Amino acid sequence: MPESTAAPPEEQAKYPFDPNRAAWQPKYNRWIVALTVTLATFMEVLDTSIANVSLPHIAGSLGASMEESTWVLTSYLVSNAIVLPISAWLSRLIGRKRFYMSCVALFTVSSFFCGLAPSLGALVFFRVLQGAGGGGLQPSEQAILADAFPASMRGMAFAVYGMAVVVAPAIGPTLGGWITDNYTWHWVFYINVPIGIISLLLTNKLVDDPPYLVEQQKVFRSGGSKVDWWGLGLVAVGISSLQLVLDKGQEKDWFATHWITAALVVAIVCLVTWVIWEWRHPDPIVDIRLFKHRNFSIAIFFTFVLGIVLFGTTVMLPEFMQTLLGYPAVTAGLALAGGGAVMMLTMPLAGALQSRLDPRWLMGFGFASTGIALFYMSQHITLGMDFGTLFYLRVLQTAGLAFIFIPSSVLNYVGIEPGKNNQVSAINSFVRNIGGSLGIALITNYLTRSTQQHQTFLVSHATPGSPIYESIVNGMAGALQKAGLDQVEARHQSMGRVYDMIQQQAAGLAYVDTIAVLALVVLALTPLVLILRKPKGRPAGGGLH
Repeated sequence: MPESTAAPPEEQAKYPFDPNRAAWQPKYNRWIVALTVTLATFMEVLDTSIANVSLPHIAGSLGASMEESTWVLTSYLVSNAIVLPISAWLSRLIGRKRFYMSCVALFTVSSFFCGLAPSLGALVFFRVLQGAGGGGLQPSEQAILADAFPASMRGMAFAVYGMAVVVAPAIGPTLGGWITDNYTWHWVFYINVPIGIISLLLTNKLVDDPPYLVEQQKVFRSGGSKVDWWGLGLVAVGISSLQLVLDKGQEKDWFATHWITAALVVAIVCLVTWVIWEWRHPDPIVDIRLFKHRNFSIAIFFTFVLGIVLFGTTVMLPEFMQTLLGYPAVTAGLALAGGGAVMMLTMPLAGALQSRLDPRWLMGFGFASTGIALFYMSQHITLGMDFGTLFYLRVLQTAGLAFIFIPSSVLNYVGIEPGKNNQVSAINSFVRNIGGSLGIALITNYLTRSTQQHQTFLVSHATPGSPIYESIVNGMAGALQKAGLDQVEARHQSMGRVYDMIQQQAAGLAYVDTIAVLALVVLALTPLVLILRKPKGRPAGGGLH
């Protein structure tokens, strides 16, 4: 039997307006509403990566070390992660439109002050505010789209949203590098201001809350619901601690640093306690009970994996190009641009197919094609590869992601009453971002460990007296002697260069290993799509009952 979308009796008693009683549609054209809310979301997601390449300039300008300047990124991610899961509750508290506009306003104003920041401390403070404002944009947009579009159109609607959250991180480093090279790092933040103002004006004019949200807000304000302060506190402390561990763990050598260990313990205790508390609470901050729905749980897991693959490779590939191939940041970003372009083409295609084909087969195709592309990449990535090959490999790697993103986003809403759309979108955005943070941490850690293993192996075969080693060293030393160095200095420098070559080779092999592991993980998920319950009726997903 298909899952019913009718609200349970206790929910109907709490909120007199049953969202299933009447159809609702926005006053203005749905697609205009979709483009309006996508504008601010694109701006926010872009900001998660655009500042990365500007860190050296920010550190130099504000008299900070590179390690200190990374708090510009960490502070944003921590506050962003805290707001994401509680955005549904905040939407119900003050109204979704009002909450969304408040987030846009906070993000815009704090962006302006980030550009004006006279010190690193001030910049970090305003980045915290910016992250808090940005945290509510993605889930709010998803919920607005879920309410504004009928089930048969949600695939295309989420394609518009997908182009923002998937393409923005890909072009962020390129745009950030271009702005920093041609202007100053301050403009990385200033560009948000005009976009934010336009978004506020359009949202105020075009976006409205559906009737059931208005009723929920009235009940909440009249005292019909009590604020879950314990849930709010536990999720804030737990998520902030977890984000600090994921972002700073590799830099601080993980558990060799006491405060990293303490933060992880705090995160585990708080989050486990929070899950138990929210499960039992009659009106939780985050409705954990949604995970009782099979499709929701599995689709959220797939979203989590998508976050690992997308954000992990978006960080890993530019690092490979800059540290091992010597590309400047802008060129490294351009190599990723092909992936962004192909996703802009495949997102609408996946959205259109979503209403015609079984979404499970689309997801299976997405996982299979992405896994095969990653495996192909692992076989062709070398230290001697050119820009065109990198560009081509990135295009292949991203071509299947839309077929994971769109079905998983739509299947989240199968069997969930519309009154829970805010909760669904908040959990979905939160899980994808946490997947991204975890993916970056795991990939970075695996790269480091794999590099060490390969380096140990290569050094063991590069010992004085070895014929191959001596041949390479003597060849380099001879060339250096011809350049004017004496015999001792020439041999000393040639040995140093051989060691540098070993380090580069070890790092290159580590990248090959990491991409191969990702390929295996993604391919292993392909048959799991059959665990999903097949939607009844048309395969459009969202409101199929």
